[in-house]
Amino acid sequence: MVHVFKQTQFLPVDIKTAWDYFSTPENLNDITPPELRFQILTKLPPKAYPGLMIAYKVQVFKGVVVDWLTEITHVDEHHFFVDEQRKGPYRIWHHEHHFVEVAGGVEMTDIVHYMLPFGWFGNLFHGLIVKPKLDKIFIYRAGAIKILFGKDKYKLAK
Repeated sequence: MVHVFKQTQFLPVDIKTAWDYFSTPENLNDITPPELRFQILTKLPPKAYPGLMIAYKVQVFKGVVVDWLTEITHVDEHHFFVDEQRKGPYRIWHHEHHFVEVAGGVEMTDIVHYMLPFGWFGNLFHGLIVKPKLDKIFIYRAGAIKILFGKDKYKLAK
């Protein structure tokens, strides 16, 4: 089963500022919850580009650290970029980052299509563990972005 997560957030900055921040791979550290013990293993370039592979270690549960490898598959400067998991805790992870200029700033939308491993058995854990954890990660991310960029409004799509 394919699950979809969507979050939209207003950034009170111009499109260049938003793009420059989010297309810089090392900035992911700033917006990732500390309890994930997120560690980038790859030497990173200053900007994301199609084909860029980024290796991480991430703690999915207390004491359980997994390797995660993502590839930046698409980049349309100032509009969107996509990262896809090549190795990691999900069967499929396809994360779109969209940026649209609006009055007073930028509307940023994250859309994640994901599938869990282990078929129907893995899906049993979606509502109990995976979805709440994903919500918590993106709520943290929205709060971190709010602090980084100032006044903000965000909403989680249900």
